[in-house]
Amino acid sequence: MPSTITEKAHAPDLFNPTPAHEELRGMVEKFSLETLDAQAAHHDEQETFNIELFRRLGSELGLFGLTVPEDFGGSVFDSVAEVSVHEELSRADAAFTLSYLAHEILFVNNLYVSATDEQRRRYLPGVIDGTKIGAMGMTEPGVGTDVLGLTTTATKQGDRYIINGAKQFITNGDCADFLVLYAKLDPAKKDITSFVVETSTPGFSIGKKEEKMGMRGSSTCVLYFEDLEVPAENLLSEENRGVVSMMRNLEIERVTLAAQSLGIARRCIDEMAKYSIVDRHAFGRPLVDLGQIQRLLAESYADYAAARALVYQVAAQLHPNARNSLGAASAKLVATGMAERVARNAIQVLGGYGYIREYPVERMLRDAILLSIGGGTNEAMQKNIAADLKKQYLPRD
Repeated sequence: MPSTITEKAHAPDLFNPTPAHEELRGMVEKFSLETLDAQAAHHDEQETFNIELFRRLGSELGLFGLTVPEDFGGSVFDSVAEVSVHEELSRADAAFTLSYLAHEILFVNNLYVSATDEQRRRYLPGVIDGTKIGAMGMTEPGVGTDVLGLTTTATKQGDRYIINGAKQFITNGDCADFLVLYAKLDPAKKDITSFVVETSTPGFSIGKKEEKMGMRGSSTCVLYFEDLEVPAENLLSEENRGVVSMMRNLEIERVTLAAQSLGIARRCIDEMAKYSIVDRHAFGRPLVDLGQIQRLLAESYADYAAARALVYQVAAQLHPNARNSLGAASAKLVATGMAERVARNAIQVLGGYGYIREYPVERMLRDAILLSIGGGTNEAMQKNIAADLKKQYLPRD
């Protein structure tokens, strides 16, 4: 996998704010180049999740728990570190990275921010060292972006809650040991409550595994809960306070999905640059000498660079105690749309080779499309941005 896009002298201030960030990026880039890339096409073709390699992210590389303090086994990094890891991994295998996101952001980060110290000590060690896998249950068969309309219920009975319902499109659902699960105590209300669910509990079952257009190296499935008993100590935060943690975690999810888009775009630019500058000649000249090819390559790089600056700027502003809905939605909207355009440009530059599987750009395009859907559709991002701007521009009493 070529790496021809170089960092300018001033870039580390934004993209690698500390030497530790730079070292982390270098380690993940090396892993992506030497290990992750080699297995990506196979698992895409077979629609299988490389769980053995996934566990190594915890046991060998220490990439789980980047936002968790050392007292709980984490690495004391931040959202910028999460973005850089998601970008570098996605250059090789965006599907594998999606499973990383579901584990690292939707479970590990989510749990740490919402849990008590006792809950943290009980669940974090296994998911940080990679022996256990985490996921999140939010989307339902009839409820996607409208999360307040979810219908999974939790009925309090003595010292436990009885969970009934179903979740759909759950990444890591068929291999997860633990879930952060969202349910309602009162179906007639919009209030949501969150729990930690152990998938070994009776009443939990796995439905069909989805056959997908892209992200095929990451498992996605339906989950069912039938009179599943959850101890009261597995309640996260307080009853009817789940929306707070949900919305807070959606922001870092959206920024890391945007970072995946950066990785896809960066790989596509590398592929089309190498092909048009080094590998392919037409009419006696390198392909890049043709104006049409210059436009595709130049616009792709400029769009990538602009989106990257936005994503890292927003990431630097994210903190569990500071909301940034406008920034997160903007980063996701810009970066995910950019990745689809750049991947499509790469296919056009490579021509017939871009359309077949000899080159990775057709996989990159298929994977990129999911990123404008997951974590809230891009149409929802437009709605959220407009709502946040409306709040800013309305006269205040």
